[in-house]
Amino acid sequence: MIPRMMTLVAPDKFKGTYSAAEVADAICAVLGPNADRCPVADGGDGTAEVLLEATGGRWVETDAHDALGEPIRARFALLGEGEEAVVEVAEASGLARLAGRPLRPLEASSAGTGELIAAAISAGAKRVLVACGGSATTDAGLGALARFDPATAELLCLCDVSDAFAGALRYAPQKGAGEGELAELAVRLGAIAAELPHDPSRLPFTGAAGGLAGGLWAHGARLVPGARHVLAAVDFDRRLGAADAVITGEGCLDASSMAGKAVGEIASRAVAVGRPCHAIVGLDRLDGALRERFATITEAGRADSIAAAATAIVRRPT
Repeated sequence: MIPRMMTLVAPDKFKGTYSAAEVADAICAVLGPNADRCPVADGGDGTAEVLLEATGGRWVETDAHDALGEPIRARFALLGEGEEAVVEVAEASGLARLAGRPLRPLEASSAGTGELIAAAISAGAKRVLVACGGSATTDAGLGALARFDPATAELLCLCDVSDAFAGALRYAPQKGAGEGELAELAVRLGAIAAELPHDPSRLPFTGAAGGLAGGLWAHGARLVPGARHVLAAVDFDRRLGAADAVITGEGCLDASSMAGKAVGEIASRAVAVGRPCHAIVGLDRLDGALRERFATITEAGRADSIAAAATAIVRRPT
């Protein structure tokens, strides 16, 4: 056992099961004072909670609409003194909002996200971080843009995928699009790209959130990798340098995890500075040489099994 080992505990959420904070708490309960608790995110749902914890601030609740136009109560985060806000696309325009209801991908609108952005600006935010993961829409952000003036605040899209604009179609089937609907959405995206003030077609990240990132970019938003932005906000590199090892995790570890997601970014940074990186995940679907970036990968879908996996890691011989 290595009780003097300082471990950086930096998990992402287990989507649909545990938040990043809950996973971190389960691991830190085992490690005790030898843990540096550091929940992370990559621009998907849960990003606002992580940034709010890191910077301080408050939640604000307001009226909005979900992707199919139903009225909802939704929230955004005002960070620090309130001049910066985080709006998650998933909060109003996400798939989770439509659970148990028929999906209508041709009708789904990002208007609710625009309503949250407008509310954040009205609350005093001069800079709005738009966390682009988890959307139910493929409308290139037109619904959102109809609900606020993009010239009234600085917009920064935190993207959890790097696809160019048409790459939004890759995620449309999980939003309910069949073959015919995919063809119609492809025509729509092409027409939208031609009509936007600037053509997003070839730019990386513009396909995030069903092309919402591209639509906002065409109206002045900046696009950045969500994981890198969040890791900078939580001072990850300095904390990694002070640790002997890192434990990360997410709901499903696969090839996409290593292409800009938080877990992959953490593993790469740990390798670069010579720190062992352990992954505790709900499902392990990672193949090939990418596995070599991790010292261990353990499947653990429940809080008690997450704690057990953490116990096994700290008992490993050096």
